[in-house]
Amino acid sequence: MTWETVIGLETHVELATRTKIFCSCTTAFGGDPNTHCCPVCTGMPGALPVLNKAVLEYAVKAGLALNCQITRYSKFDRKNYFYPDLPKAYQISQLYLPLCRNGKVPIHTQTGNKTIRIHEIHMEEDAGKLVHDPWIDQTRADYNRCGVPLIEIVTEPDFRTADQVIAYLEKLKETLQYLGVSDCKMQEGSLRCDVNLSVRPMGSTEFGTRTEMKNLSSFKAIARAIHYEAKRQIELLEEGKRVVQETRRWDENKDATFAMRSKENAQDYRYFPEPDIPPIELSEEYLDSLRAAQPELAEEKRARYQTQYGLPAYDCRMITSDRVLAGFFEGLVELGTPAKQAANWIMGEVLGALSVKGMEPKDMRLTPGTLSRLIVLVAEGKLNRNTAVKVFEAVFNDDGDVDQYVKDHGLEQVSDAGLVEEAVARVLAANPQSAADFKGGKEKAFGFLVGQTMRELKGKADPKLVNALLRKALSQEG
Repeated sequence: MTWETVIGLETHVELATRTKIFCSCTTAFGGDPNTHCCPVCTGMPGALPVLNKAVLEYAVKAGLALNCQITRYSKFDRKNYFYPDLPKAYQISQLYLPLCRNGKVPIHTQTGNKTIRIHEIHMEEDAGKLVHDPWIDQTRADYNRCGVPLIEIVTEPDFRTADQVIAYLEKLKETLQYLGVSDCKMQEGSLRCDVNLSVRPMGSTEFGTRTEMKNLSSFKAIARAIHYEAKRQIELLEEGKRVVQETRRWDENKDATFAMRSKENAQDYRYFPEPDIPPIELSEEYLDSLRAAQPELAEEKRARYQTQYGLPAYDCRMITSDRVLAGFFEGLVELGTPAKQAANWIMGEVLGALSVKGMEPKDMRLTPGTLSRLIVLVAEGKLNRNTAVKVFEAVFNDDGDVDQYVKDHGLEQVSDAGLVEEAVARVLAANPQSAADFKGGKEKAFGFLVGQTMRELKGKADPKLVNALLRKALSQEG
């Protein structure tokens, strides 16, 4: 029998507001345990929540970008459960009137295009974090994360493969980062995904029994978990056993899922309207203002760069992979740098330096003005490309002065033909065998002689001039 995998996602996204959803505590990542909390976010008796306006704005922006219908009249609800990570024993969320509904996200995979439907997006508060220490056999609660604002993006069960899931999550992450509503750092829990998965005979319209997988901390883990869980369920069914509806934990080290608890339904949480927060009413003027302020997203930039600058699709994908990188590229072009040169430096030297230093583009101190000046010096023949790369590496960390560095280190390119001819003569005199080998048809010997000439001139010569004068000298030796 051929089986089909059916997948739906629940993605929790921490919003990039400075303060929490219902109080003024900081949302900064880290900090000593239980130092970023107050009576409101820990649910002390008599403490009243007040909705953070920026949370609402960010949530609406996300809904608009994901092609959702925005609910003009929405409410908060209490989701009741008793667990140590939420000291007040309920979570403020939205069940009955979520903020956004009926969205859609187009994705592309190697198997073709597909549109993923979004069932809803709702606002809610995050819970705390439990730290399990097996050495002392204790579990400790850190409530710093309590009340950090979340949006939960719930899809319809439209995915059939892990590739489709990853394509959607990459598109979602890219969109939210371009909007500036979240940094989406999975390593810090800013983007967390729960995977609901079932299998059914190919061609069937009935859904199978689903499981929910949690503790997925990377796209790679999500793909592996999907493959494992689908295989596990198929094996159960082919053995005549049944799949149990439950929540399962992904174990990265064992490359497997394990049962955590039976899967709850909405009625298990005894939802009821949150009495302490008034309903949210949005005017059309408010929505229009947010629509007008929506930035150009990555996909739109890619299309524009190809049309406006004639860049290859690969270059466009690379330089729009991060909003800061795209802004850096546009800064270079505005300063007069040819688009292809700007793209090449970003894809080569900039991304290379960021990778080596373990930095993100937003943490880079280098400015477009500095790199633009360096590119101009190459174009003017004052630096060769290899020397320019060394200058780049020297000024990258602190956005140093390119001209001053070149002057201080005597790096300006040697373009004096007389000096180059003298160096060529010295190299040929010192390497007669290599000269003979070249004349005998060994092209590699010419490369050696070029290298020796560049070395003689301390790497500061114009490579094109060296090539031309070296060939001229070799031909004259006859």
